[in-house]
Amino acid sequence: MYKPYRKPIVTSSPDVKVPPPRISRFVIFLVSVLVRPYLILLFGSAKIVLSGEKTIFDVFKRTLSGESRCIIAFRHPDGREPQLLSWLFLFRLKKLAAKSGVRFKRRPHAIFIYGYEVVRWGGWTVRFFMPNLGAIPIHHTKLDSKGMAMINNAIVNGPYPVALAPEGQVSYSTDSVPRLETGSIRIGFQAARQLAQNNSNCKLEILPLSVHFRYGRSGERAMEKLLVKTEKLCGFLRRKDERLSFEQRLQRCRDYILEINEGRYCIKSDNSLSFELRLEKAVNAALETAERMLGIQGEGDFFPRLYRVRHECWDRIFLPGVVDLKKMQPLLRSVRDLGAGEAWHIARHQELADFGWYFCRPLPGEGSSLHNKVEYVQNLFDFANRTMGGAISGRVNIHPRKIIIRSGNPVDLCARLDEYRENKKDAVSSAACALEKEYLDCIEEVNRIEKG
Repeated sequence: MYKPYRKPIVTSSPDVKVPPPRISRFVIFLVSVLVRPYLILLFGSAKIVLSGEKTIFDVFKRTLSGESRCIIAFRHPDGREPQLLSWLFLFRLKKLAAKSGVRFKRRPHAIFIYGYEVVRWGGWTVRFFMPNLGAIPIHHTKLDSKGMAMINNAIVNGPYPVALAPEGQVSYSTDSVPRLETGSIRIGFQAARQLAQNNSNCKLEILPLSVHFRYGRSGERAMEKLLVKTEKLCGFLRRKDERLSFEQRLQRCRDYILEINEGRYCIKSDNSLSFELRLEKAVNAALETAERMLGIQGEGDFFPRLYRVRHECWDRIFLPGVVDLKKMQPLLRSVRDLGAGEAWHIARHQELADFGWYFCRPLPGEGSSLHNKVEYVQNLFDFANRTMGGAISGRVNIHPRKIIIRSGNPVDLCARLDEYRENKKDAVSSAACALEKEYLDCIEEVNRIEKG
């Protein structure tokens, strides 16, 4: 077969096909063998602490006995929360509950919802393990009646809680809630209405879970190394006589990376504007560049546009409907490969826009908590990483000393059904505000306990 003169960095592939979700006992056993070294790889020797565990135990007990249905709404600031929570539910929750005198009717588990693009970039391990642990894929950008039906059935008919991230994706911020998507609330109300139509007495509740990372001296040393690495990327070689504060070092790198992006998108630097406003211009320019290169109309809100770009890029790399690329005519195959390579480069603009939207945060000072400093340095390096064409796979996560999983009070959607029937929009907004308040209360309580 004829090979193109210059092969693109990414070539087109057949679309990923995942089997229907099921719960495989063999895969659960396999995970039980592999999970501990995997968690050590992800988190080091971090101690995992449950806070508000009584609420978690009670909700799981009601759900596993069929008395209620549950959506576990977990915060997603770091990217590693699904793996952590899967381990907790499958292999630790039963033992922890037993120590408190709580017995479950069946073995705890949760059905996780994930974006369909995960199986595209996640590789064969994700494609093997997630469907066999019952996880359900869903499309962000198009009507997915099949996926929605599976999610609704999992919520209404159980027997396990359904777990999802209302933030929609990684939010890169532990001590704030940058945004919540209302999709989880809408899904919950539809399931609650179906339960009511079935004359079921069980209620549907949303259990908020907030995950917090705390660091020790090793984390502080790793943070310093990562900051030095970022400074070297920016060309800032520290002199022995240089006396810059921690905040000044961060600001110097942050502003330089922003200037690089302004030059990339032909934006005139204006130091009279705040960093946040300047970054917003660069983020919008990155998204508009990706849309223009794809031939997409930039209409609507920021995140639907971002998801649309991401989906289109993946569709050019993993060709929908194509069964056997080897039988494709050589000329057409070469064009498809070039299109895949172009889509990969276009996605670099989308990755920058995605991360940049969340990076509009104030600099931590010398008196800031260590976990806030570590988080900012991680994000600062990621800002450089995305500027160089990287993605979340190139992000550096420092191992924590302790991981706190804090539960908020459940939000009962069945109790809000009358409000939902009268005005769906207001009911969804009210429930989303209640969920956000629970997250903020969790953040405040964890910080209070840690300071005490």
